[in-house]
Amino acid sequence: MSQGPLLEIRQLHVRYRKGRRTVDAIDDVSFDISAGETVGLVGESGSGKSTLANAILGLVPVESGEIRFAGRDVAHLSFKERRAFYHQAQIVFQDPYSSLNPVRTIGRILAEPLEALEQTDRAAARERVQAMLARVGLPQDAEGRYPHEFSGGQRQRIAIARALMPNPRLVICDEATSALDLSIQAQILNVLQDLQAGSGLSYLFVSHDLEVVKHMCNRIIVLYRGRVMEAGAATSVFGTPAHPYTHALREAAPVPNPRSQRDRRLAATSPSAPPFEKLAPAGSFCPFAPRCAYAEPRCWSDRPLLQRLEDNAQVACHRFPEWRLAEHGPTGTSGGNKSAPTLVRRVPVPDPVPNSRARPL
Repeated sequence: MSQGPLLEIRQLHVRYRKGRRTVDAIDDVSFDISAGETVGLVGESGSGKSTLANAILGLVPVESGEIRFAGRDVAHLSFKERRAFYHQAQIVFQDPYSSLNPVRTIGRILAEPLEALEQTDRAAARERVQAMLARVGLPQDAEGRYPHEFSGGQRQRIAIARALMPNPRLVICDEATSALDLSIQAQILNVLQDLQAGSGLSYLFVSHDLEVVKHMCNRIIVLYRGRVMEAGAATSVFGTPAHPYTHALREAAPVPNPRSQRDRRLAATSPSAPPFEKLAPAGSFCPFAPRCAYAEPRCWSDRPLLQRLEDNAQVACHRFPEWRLAEHGPTGTSGGNKSAPTLVRRVPVPDPVPNSRARPL
């Protein structure tokens, strides 16, 4: 293993233009991934998970901040340097049906990364293709077949094999199992874990499935509107969440009883507040305040910064730990009726502009 983190991200900003205004897709994000570690990236759609994954690989431009891989800056590489970097870092995309070229054989698809990296020895490439097919549990005759001849789970195994062909040190799994049914999903997760155990791979595991992330990851980073809300060990983040947004994500996860699920979701977040964010300066308040059941006036006037907790955990919340004590009691564990936890009465949001009233949603 190399000394220090394999991947270092420091104060990363990615902005998109939307008409005449800019949107902060990634806003001041920092974290590390060590060799052989799996770090999960969770959040709802639009939270910036895929944008962050693409920024690491240079697929979207970086506004500011640092991305360092094995101590080297990879945020501003030339075309030639970027191709060499792809020898070290690869990605597995979400959709196994659209990520494979339908008119090429599997052998040709797997050999393509080696050709792109100018490793043109055909005999060696074919030998590696056959070895990689065996590693992901596919027969050798798959080499001469086409993607449409395989199931979704088999196609995702092919996508994983393609990502591993250059023998990378980091693999980004961008919702790599979300399009699969549960039985196939379990097979793919087992393949990923076996490959990691055999070669010391590092994974950045992007997903909205909390159970999968908790099963796969050593640490978890929770994103909301491009900002880190919480980070820490997987067991603590979802066992005793420090941020109300993480709690809301956990309570929104499906449970067998539809009525209980509805109550859990309603209890974890409050109805949207009036759109004061349209009146307040951008970035001047907590981005989760409009949906938070525990928001207070300070949440609308001062954006919380990440604070360090025990065991290298982090949280960006003005009301930690008060909100959790009100939710779970002094022991920090849930008690009573789990389907309808007790809520703190929401403090009215102050009007940021004097003598002005925003129209409710």
